[in-house]
Amino acid sequence: MKVLVAMSGGVDSSVAAAMMVEAGHEVIGVTLKLWEGPGGAMPTAGCCTVSDSEDARRVAAQLDIPYYVLNYTDRFKTGVVDRFLDDYLHGRTPNPCIECNRTVKFDHLLDQAGEFNCDLVVTGHYAQNTYRDGFWRLTRGVDADKDQSYVLAMLGQRELEQVQFPVGAQTKAETREIAVGLGLRTAAKPDSQDICFVGDGDYRDFVRKHSDEAERPGVMVDTAGNVVGEHEGIINFTVGQRKGLGVTFGEPRYVVEVKPESSTVVIGQRSDLAVRSIVLDQVTWVTGDPPDRPAVTVQYRAHGEANPAVFAMEDDQVLVHFDRTQYGIATGQTAALYAGDEVVGSGIIVA
Repeated sequence: MKVLVAMSGGVDSSVAAAMMVEAGHEVIGVTLKLWEGPGGAMPTAGCCTVSDSEDARRVAAQLDIPYYVLNYTDRFKTGVVDRFLDDYLHGRTPNPCIECNRTVKFDHLLDQAGEFNCDLVVTGHYAQNTYRDGFWRLTRGVDADKDQSYVLAMLGQRELEQVQFPVGAQTKAETREIAVGLGLRTAAKPDSQDICFVGDGDYRDFVRKHSDEAERPGVMVDTAGNVVGEHEGIINFTVGQRKGLGVTFGEPRYVVEVKPESSTVVIGQRSDLAVRSIVLDQVTWVTGDPPDRPAVTVQYRAHGEANPAVFAMEDDQVLVHFDRTQYGIATGQTAALYAGDEVVGSGIIVA
């Protein structure tokens, strides 16, 4: 087949491209330019850096495949960065990687694949998709420590039938071994840990730089409404935060609520973070419909554990009730619903 491989300049996508070449496919490599520096140049830190693009280009040359850089900066700004800013300014805790997958990468990559007359889009994600019982299924990657099914939980049948994740069936160590064996320049390249467009800096500084509303001072109150301090802006706080509150007590205190309309931060004890139920909006189901059985496990952090729960439909939203009390859940986060290792759906936490 003819396949389009998204090459970030990292080892995972480099090996994914190599595996497709080895399998005999006609391969085209592309790097997505999502963020840009002054004057439209590729940035030197964060995502889409000059060095990342150069790494991808040189791997493509080594594999003897054509390589292109595709400019998606406008779509990325409106679909991911602007939403990221809006979420934090309204007291929510977003996951920009998920939003990027939802609004930019897979949607536009599939369109781009059509323009290149490609049959498949290939990425270096650690997840697996298989066809079973009339539907494409998204399941966890073999390497539990690197599993990325959570950030792909919004994908549906249109995407999964046209996407492959070659490295999802192996461990990260095996991926690096393949890269070493092929002599790829990305073999020992470390994984990126930062929000891509923020780079090495602090996301709060990024929000301050890009929004005049970021530093609106307000008060800090306890759960009874008593004022216990002041703050310089809600951007400095997220639900569950313990450090950097600017006030001290005889025992730990946590951010339990952020009220953007009054620029108020509510702090309390860990017990005040207790949650048994959440409400999900913007819900998607992998097969197009919710599963017949309401018992699922729910993961609400990229590297968190999946917790037993049951779900129920409420109009266009989903109510999730956990078997055990959870702590520190914030609105804006994505919740992925699993049946065993299989992703069945996802939604954004709104309450």
